[in-house]
This record gives sequence, C-alpha cells and structure tokens, in this order.
Amino acid sequence: MKQRCPWAGDDPLCIAYHDDEWGVPSHDDRRLFEMLNLEGAQAGLSWITILRKRENYRRAFAHWDAPKIARFGEKDFTRLMADAGIVRNRLKIRATIDNAKAFLKVRDEFGSFDRYLWQFVDGAPIQNRRRAMRNVPARTREADVMSRDLKRRGFRFVGPTICYAFMQAVGMVNDHIVACFRHDEIATCHRQKPAVRQNFANREHL
Repeated sequence: MKQRCPWAGDDPLCIAYHDDEWGVPSHDDRRLFEMLNLEGAQAGLSWITILRKRENYRRAFAHWDAPKIARFGEKDFTRLMADAGIVRNRLKIRATIDNAKAFLKVRDEFGSFDRYLWQFVDGAPIQNRRRAMRNVPARTREADVMSRDLKRRGFRFVGPTICYAFMQAVGMVNDHIVACFRHDEIATCHRQKPAVRQNFANREHL
C-alpha cells in the first residue's frame, strides 16, 4: 500500500488531489491564479470543503479567466453571493475580483504571473525533507516576503500562512513527507522552468 502524507486522509477527492496535483511545480498562469484564490477562500475552512466546491468555483469565476473576472460588476457580485456552490463570503468574493485586477497589473509588469511568483524561490522548487507533519511550518521567510509584496500590489487574502499553503500546492516547495511515495517522485522528476534568478537577500525590501 502506498504511503501518503497524513493530511490526504481517506476521501477519494483529497487522495486524488494529493497524488496528482499537490506539490507538482506549476507554471501555468491560470492555474496559479486559481490556486491563490482557492487558498484564500479556504481561510477558516477545511481544504476538502474547497475541493468539493472547486468545479463550482470554476463555473462561477469564468474558469479563472482573470480579464473577465476583473470586469465583474455589481450584478456579478450579487450573482456570486447567491451561488450556494461557492463560499458566500462577501469579503472573499470581493477579494477574488480585486485579485484579478492586481493579477493583470503583475502580468503586464513581469510578462507572466509565473515569472513574478517563482522569483520568490529563485526559479526552482525548494526540496524539503520533512519526516512528519509536525515538522512542516505554517509559514516561512519566503512566504512572508511573498505575502508582503502581494499585499503591496493590491492582492487580498494573501497572508503568510495562505501564501505558504499556496507555495506547497503549486510545487514551489516540496513538502511531501519523506515517507510519502510522492516525495521522491516530485524531487527527481519535477520540471524546472528557467526564471530570472536573484539573490533572496536582495528582496528583503519587498
């Protein structure tokens, strides 16, 4: 029997997410935008709750097409607040619309959301060797810096804990525990995309 990270539990949806997505390096702008907003939507809730609503989120938010979301107006907000398929929290819904606007500005400045985000780990996944879930931190220095810069650029629901969960989800960091069958698979087979590399210390001002 395959050994997994304990958080995967026994729910088939969560197991599939753990086995197929979590920790796999992603460089797709739309998926990165989706995951950042889903991690924000999770605040105060369980991740399995968000997973079960994921398809509803895709439908409600134009399949995470940021230019379309950025144009959402009050009619769209009212529609979203009435949508039982997503988390009907007015602050989180407003944040997602604001995040789309901030996303477009970042993409214009850096060429892609991917290039902007991956600079916080110097363009390559951080390969950790955690032996137990208790060894996995809720936040890290890199997540703190990312959070500050995202907030400065107008993103919302992007605190350090949310940012670290996002980094884990999109493979900016490999936090599968070493006994998990996915740890070594990701560590040896991840796809590193060239990015603008810079010394992390030089970003302390962000």
